[in-house]
Amino acid sequence: MHYITTSKLELETIADILSANRKLVLSEQAKQNIVHCREYLDKKMASQHEPIYGINTGFGSLCNVLIPDSDLEQLQRNLVMSHACGTGDEVPQEIVKLMLLLKIQSLSYGKSGVQLETVERLIDFFNMDMLPVVYQQGSLGASGDLSPLAHLCLPLIGMGEVNYNGKRQQAKDVLMQLKSQPVQLKSKEGLALLNGTQFMSAYGVWCLLQTRRLSASADLVSAISLDAFDGRIEPFKEHLHTIRPHKGQLKTAAAINRILEGSELIRRKKAHVQDPYSFRCIPQVHGASKDAIEYAENVFLTEINSVTDNPTIFPFENEIISGGNFHGQPLALALDFLAIALAELGNISERRTYQLISGLRELPPFLVAKPGLNSGFMIPQYTAASIVSQNKQLCSPASVDSIVSSNGQEDHVSMGANAATKCFKVVENLQRILAIELFNASQALEFRRPLQSSPIIEEVISKYREEVAFVDADKVMFTEIDKSISFLKKMEYVF
Repeated sequence: MHYITTSKLELETIADILSANRKLVLSEQAKQNIVHCREYLDKKMASQHEPIYGINTGFGSLCNVLIPDSDLEQLQRNLVMSHACGTGDEVPQEIVKLMLLLKIQSLSYGKSGVQLETVERLIDFFNMDMLPVVYQQGSLGASGDLSPLAHLCLPLIGMGEVNYNGKRQQAKDVLMQLKSQPVQLKSKEGLALLNGTQFMSAYGVWCLLQTRRLSASADLVSAISLDAFDGRIEPFKEHLHTIRPHKGQLKTAAAINRILEGSELIRRKKAHVQDPYSFRCIPQVHGASKDAIEYAENVFLTEINSVTDNPTIFPFENEIISGGNFHGQPLALALDFLAIALAELGNISERRTYQLISGLRELPPFLVAKPGLNSGFMIPQYTAASIVSQNKQLCSPASVDSIVSSNGQEDHVSMGANAATKCFKVVENLQRILAIELFNASQALEFRRPLQSSPIIEEVISKYREEVAFVDADKVMFTEIDKSISFLKKMEYVF
């Protein structure tokens, strides 16, 4: 059981909630916060008749249109329906579940004016794995993620679709099966549900959870490649990095040294005095990416523990403020930066793969006996190169773009949602590039026998060989790449 409170939500907590399939429940403090805010809003609405944006007015450029009290509930329902304009591919269900978690967390602070019933229904969706169907395209990442959050919340009012019990179903039919009535939204609730950054944030959190593993994968696989290429250890010595002490650089050099400790190959006398950059500069390149990842983590940890809808209600200060906490610029910049950092891990990985198949340092061309008759590992490098090229295209920053919307009222937008979906693809691509490098590096290492690599690497290769065999002659390779991807995904890193 996990209690949603106003305490800080960490990435480790989220990973545990998802992996252990934990259930959510509101803390008593969170319940009090939500109820108190709603009661304050109801009293405020009863005592004044001045326009309050989004509560008794229209939305966006219609903010000056006053809505009669009798229409306020219909106003919120109309908002959810009219903003459900998503299109494109369906958002993966694991990210939809993250969206629910992060929306619940944001609403639990008691600054949004929602009913307790509304938050508890979202918790029911999460706990039952009743996951709304949401689409990837439609958000400008500025008034929050309006369109995807509208799709996320349509089932609250008995509309839209959900994935439930392994089937895509109409939300109204599932509510009927569960003997649940749709939520009757009160003033401000639709806006509280739709304003927010939970689409961008969910994608960012998912990417960061994968990135921790991928960064460790990059260090491990590069160390295998270094030993297989008969590389030198001197560029990884600690005192070289203490005179340029970037945090990620120091961390990467230390990791490579730990992974290679005890290797016969790395200790043997070398015929060459220097390695190519893709080997020699692993600490500098991987390290820079680590530092960028840390920056992105800090941005998202702040975001997922924030109130990001609008207007924001401050009961104790007796204020309702229309501001811009839903604007996704911090996330858009961080997502673009994260995508670039991950793409560079893939970029340098493919260069190591290329060096391994080039027939250098007593390795056979394309890492196979009888090259010519056999193409060997020629084409896996093509595949890696094509994916690296696609990553470069995906790294064109979304955050530098803006298109005016809502008749000029929303005249600068972040495009953070596009940054989020692009970063998602870069993460998936990096996994494939590193798997191809592992496929090549493990093959190259066999040509160094009987010399042994380090205990850590030999253990990894031993487990890898249980799933991917040494390639003696040409065979269908895509199945071996798929098995390599699966192997890296389930690897546990102890160095």
